[in-house]
Amino acid sequence: MLSKKTKYGIKALSFLARQENQIPVPIADIAKSENISIKFLESILLLLRYSGFLGAKKGKGGGYYLIKEPKDINMAHVYRILEGPIALLPCVSHNFYEKCDDCVDEANCSVHKLMTEVRDNTLMILENNTLADIAF
Repeated sequence: MLSKKTKYGIKALSFLARQENQIPVPIADIAKSENISIKFLESILLLLRYSGFLGAKKGKGGGYYLIKEPKDINMAHVYRILEGPIALLPCVSHNFYEKCDDCVDEANCSVHKLMTEVRDNTLMILENNTLADIAF
């Protein structure tokens, strides 16, 4: 299942993508619009800021804003930042591979074959979508 952190992160990014002129939006406005706890949203937006998706302005007129065009924000990258590996098992992960302790023959493992297909299809969908594709 998708974590609330990832779900809310995508919702917040989509909200920011829909803002005209990319002016800073106060965190309270994002939280209210997307029905997200301010405290939880704060930690998510900080992660997205440190990952290079968002900028922040302090003080009056401050808030968060996108520092990249929505068309340049790939959803596979967002997913990995917020959720971690795309693969459901470490033995099929491209970036976080680990052999399963209980697996004798990975090449003939039925679970491995199925989860590889799930990973490939999920990855294709995420890589073929940008923030612009889902926000508008």
